[in-house]
Amino acid sequence: MSYAEQLPPEWRAFLKFDVPREILDALERERSSATVFPPPGMVFNAFALTPPGKVRIVLLGQDPYHDDGQAEGLAFSVPEGVKFPPSLRNIFKEYAADLNRAIPDSGSLRNWARGGVLLLNSVLTVRAHHPGSHRALGWEAFTDRVIEQISRENAPTAFLLWGNWAQTKRRLIDTERHFVLESAHPSPLSARRGFFGSRPFSRTEAFLKAPWPEL
Repeated sequence: MSYAEQLPPEWRAFLKFDVPREILDALERERSSATVFPPPGMVFNAFALTPPGKVRIVLLGQDPYHDDGQAEGLAFSVPEGVKFPPSLRNIFKEYAADLNRAIPDSGSLRNWARGGVLLLNSVLTVRAHHPGSHRALGWEAFTDRVIEQISRENAPTAFLLWGNWAQTKRRLIDTERHFVLESAHPSPLSARRGFFGSRPFSRTEAFLKAPWPEL
């Protein structure tokens, strides 16, 4: 299956555009000479698990985890059985404190995705052990258009923008229609400077009048 064919048809119809061919060609060339994460079948996992009509929350990440076995095509998520990266561990701490729930046993956020949380990385691939290495491939132009289309077409949606980079995407969102929640990033460097105590989960519940999906 080609990369283009992995973007689900309902997303292609909703977006009214496709993944640019030049990105896919560059990705094929990169894979011929280097290890790239996530694996080919997981690049569009966020889209496969959350159809456009189910998106109620958009949680933005930057680019995939770059170490072995971590990336599964969902922002902040790692496969079942993989040790929690520091940012995810802090997300779970805030999740448990905010909603009075237990810290999950698994770092996979697939149930959030199936429950309407689009776990969207701005850059969908990365060269192994080289963070930020695919930011020049053109992914951000594609994912920016995804954000714009959701803002334009979807019912009122919650956008969670954690950290300075994610907050640059505010310009793509109709803030009159949608709920935009900005806070510090959950990384160990910044979590105590405004992520912990920001209550993103309960505040999103209050906006949507619906519970945050369970894990």
